[in-house]
Amino acid sequence: MDLYTLDAEVRTDMGKGASRRLRHANLVPAIVYGAGQEPVSITLTHNKVWRAQQEEGFYSHILTLNIGKKKVKVVIKDMQRHPYKEQVMHLDFLRTDAKTELHTSVPIHFINEEEVTKAGNIVVHNLNEIEVACLPKNLPEFIEVDVANLEVGHPLHLSDIALPKGVTSVELSKGESHDAAVVSASTPKAAKSSDEEEAAEGDAEVATEE
Repeated sequence: MDLYTLDAEVRTDMGKGASRRLRHANLVPAIVYGAGQEPVSITLTHNKVWRAQQEEGFYSHILTLNIGKKKVKVVIKDMQRHPYKEQVMHLDFLRTDAKTELHTSVPIHFINEEEVTKAGNIVVHNLNEIEVACLPKNLPEFIEVDVANLEVGHPLHLSDIALPKGVTSVELSKGESHDAAVVSASTPKAAKSSDEEEAAEGDAEVATEE
């Protein structure tokens, strides 16, 4: 099954009541906008959407919507899920243009974390995705970050991450002050020794007696 291609139909029945009826019919209301064109309301089959959204690449891949006889290239900009049911409530899709740069977030894959943890340290993910700017053809499904040489007190920042060709960081383009930490290492807090615990208990008893 092609998880990155979805069949859709134009939606004409609008409003909250109509949306509820669609969901009861196992359909997902959605909207497609951008690329200088008018927004279009559509519906998709929930089962296909639910299966596709379980894949990480679904959120950073160029998707194809078959709307009637048109094939529309899009990326997901927003997804609303039911708070406790396994149900997608609404989707926002942004049209892409092969010649127009797009901004979207790409997940980070951290590798070689065992090199840090085997020394007794903890890997802290300060970011789990990076907002990038690129042409649709250059959009990566994920960005790989190697933390094998990560040291306590020396986090990796956005400027340390090697991005694929044709891909830039949106935050870094705003200036050096936006060079956020991506991943860091920390030392676990040592448990209190028995002497420290006894001293603390003694202080508490003295305070109680007073």
